[in-house]
Amino acid sequence: QVGGFAWENCGDKTDPVVLQSLSVAPDPISIPGSLRVSAAISSGKTMASPLKAVLVVEKALGDLWIQLPCIDQLGSCTYNDVCTILDNLIPPGTTCPEPLLTYGIPCHCPFKAGSYSLPASDFVLPDVELPAWMTNGNYRVRVTASSGGQELGCVKLAFSLQSQ
Repeated sequence: QVGGFAWENCGDKTDPVVLQSLSVAPDPISIPGSLRVSAAISSGKTMASPLKAVLVVEKALGDLWIQLPCIDQLGSCTYNDVCTILDNLIPPGTTCPEPLLTYGIPCHCPFKAGSYSLPASDFVLPDVELPAWMTNGNYRVRVTASSGGQELGCVKLAFSLQSQ
């Protein structure tokens, strides 16, 4: 499916972390604009530091998919320690931002095993200066999370961006 929002788990059947549901509106996603997201995720294992995330981001150019480089922490990047990044964004000891707080979704490691769900919630996408290669178009993203060399989960996303 090109030009529409889609997702799938791409991990092994034994991966402990599984995305159960995900919906995003509007489609295409508009920047700036409001984004409504609902999601549910289950984890059979506590996710602790060091939590590694590998992103592969591709953009459609005609019939070709081009892998985007990692520039200024955007694009096809490897984040070796997501826990530290979260601690830098949201200082430990401060409350998690809404709507995470309301729904009891943690924003720091370790993430305990269990099920987490986010009912439809609105997020504001600010008018950020995106690099030219990250504007309008169709994208595919593959996110793989691992810890200590063990894959925890893998999700593939497809979406369209429309910047004003």
